[in-house]
Amino acid sequence: MNQLPGQIVTIDSHGSIALVDAIVAGQRFTAMLIGAGEEVAAWEPGMDVTLLFKEVEVSLAKNLMGQISLRNRIACTVTSIEHGRLMSRVMMDFQGYRIASVITTRSAQALAIAPGVSVEALIKANEMTVVPAP
Repeated sequence: MNQLPGQIVTIDSHGSIALVDAIVAGQRFTAMLIGAGEEVAAWEPGMDVTLLFKEVEVSLAKNLMGQISLRNRIACTVTSIEHGRLMSRVMMDFQGYRIASVITTRSAQALAIAPGVSVEALIKANEMTVVPAP
């Protein structure tokens, strides 16, 4: 599970859905929380939080141009890659934080992913969750 420490900057909610924006290392991240309850109603801008997202929910792109609906685009540098027969685990650095992605080995080979390569990690807002910092 990927974990990034952040701070809430905005919360927009309607009914049981909340969009929470948080800043991590100067970059804005958005999480869409479905079924947001009373706990989220008590959150405020400035609150320290941890952003959580699964390795399998992180897609990778190189040379991505134009607009895209994904809210979370993270410029990273690949630090290591473990190739399996079908799946590969890619470790990346984002501003000193470690992010992992699990993608197909075919995709890793097609993108020529290797240590030192620049990629964008892409995470849909609904695949990211937010919890209060410990």
